Amino acid sequence: MTMQINCVCDAKAILGEGPYWDVTDQRLYWVDIKGCKIHRFDPATGHDETWSTPEVVGSLAVRTKGGLVVALRSGLYFFDLTTGQTTPAVLPAGHPEHNRFNDGKVDRQGRFWAGSMDDLEKEPSGGLFRLDPNLDCQQLVDRITISNSLCWSPDSRTLYYSDSTQRKVWAWDFEATSGQVSNRRVFIELPPTDGVPDGATVDIEGYFWLAVWGAWEVRRYDPDGRLVQTVRIPVQQPSCPMFGGKDLDTIYVTSASKGLSEKQLLEQPQAGSLFAFQPGVKGLPEMRFQG
Repeated sequence: MTMQINCVCDAKAILGEGPYWDVTDQRLYWVDIKGCKIHRFDPATGHDETWSTPEVVGSLAVRTKGGLVVALRSGLYFFDLTTGQTTPAVLPAGHPEHNRFNDGKVDRQGRFWAGSMDDLEKEPSGGLFRLDPNLDCQQLVDRITISNSLCWSPDSRTLYYSDSTQRKVWAWDFEATSGQVSNRRVFIELPPTDGVPDGATVDIEGYFWLAVWGAWEVRRYDPDGRLVQTVRIPVQQPSCPMFGGKDLDTIYVTSASKGLSEKQLLEQPQAGSLFAFQPGVKGLPEMRFQG
């Protein structure tokens, strides 16, 4: 459908990803994975602050104890926004050197989840990890090449997660108290002629919003996986949507310039920017990591 899409931060990111709206600070955190940068965008002023990270940074969340939890190449770390220093939280045993962490989110119980992936995007050496507030870390899914699309249904009974190389978004039964998953099934499968599933979020009605890398689109699917709405984005590689704004009625979308030719960059000069649009439905507040 035709919708007004605004470029709110012309960041020229290499691989913009991981948007996280903090309802307390009313700011949007996001990352440039390959640029090794954390961004914090203030929509009230249009100002975008940045911090450098010592490794590629896949995702993040605000901590209740201050600062951030961040998923870097080698593991999960705490990040001090005042000093810019990182402190290891968990370095998972057996984490291959060619792997890095990618998509991550906090569930409604305050646990941080992050998916790992092969940085060369070839081997199924990644998986999905859960970091509890006591800093115990457990891997729940394996044999993943590119972790993406992590989010939960509004009632927390369903966890969504994808492997972009398999072109599938799965749904799991989610046990909120224990943080365990079961009963994996295919929720969405994109054909080979389409783009690939990237980041995702859900709205207050339980519909699933998916950024489709390579397709210039963010799509809305109903809880049964049926496509109900398509929003055209002015760049080829939208990477992840996130609800934000005072009333959670704005969708912010990160994007990437990675891999685009000179000709493509001339045709889409805002590749790697942060975009926003009004979808006509509200989102749900993101939680802070309780550890």
